[in-house]
Amino acid sequence: MINEFELSDDSPVYVISVAAQLSGLHPQTLRAYDRMGLVRPGRTAGRGRRYSLRDILVLREVQRLSQEEGINLSGIKRILALEDEDRRSRLRLAETQAEIVRLRAELESTRAVAARLAGLLRTRTGGGALVPVRAPGGTAAPRPAQSGRPPSPPPTAAAGGTAADAARAAAVLPSGIVPSETRKDADNG
Repeated sequence: MINEFELSDDSPVYVISVAAQLSGLHPQTLRAYDRMGLVRPGRTAGRGRRYSLRDILVLREVQRLSQEEGINLSGIKRILALEDEDRRSRLRLAETQAEIVRLRAELESTRAVAARLAGLLRTRTGGGALVPVRAPGGTAAPRPAQSGRPPSPPPTAAAGGTAADAARAAAVLPSGIVPSETRKDADNG
């Protein structure tokens, strides 16, 4: 929660006369820009306008675009809307990138846990493989049935898969998690 005395660039604190002075515009011009939607100042309980620092910067930009660039007010309104949309898009992009970083870290953590579990399973079963990759005679061994379902054979090159697909399928833990060292070997090989 923000302390009631902390002010941000969006805090509506300037009355119209002060905002007019800071922006270099007449108060009537500020009222007209408000009616046109170029600037949306905050309102007090009595409906008086209160401008923020950001509003004043927008007013200065409106004046610059109008006087120096010769752009009409409807064009300025469109420019301001596009700039606002661009700012919001950049903010969403930054939030999405932060979420991707967080999810990657979580994925790596999950992979590390899966690798540790795989190591524990190997040591408890006497160092044997979690799932046999090859049965005697060089054929792929069926995986053990889970939850009463019949075993499903791993993908093979003949069934439309690749040898790497078959290796990955054979290395899946009973829980369905692929140990990270097996995944890395399959991806690199």
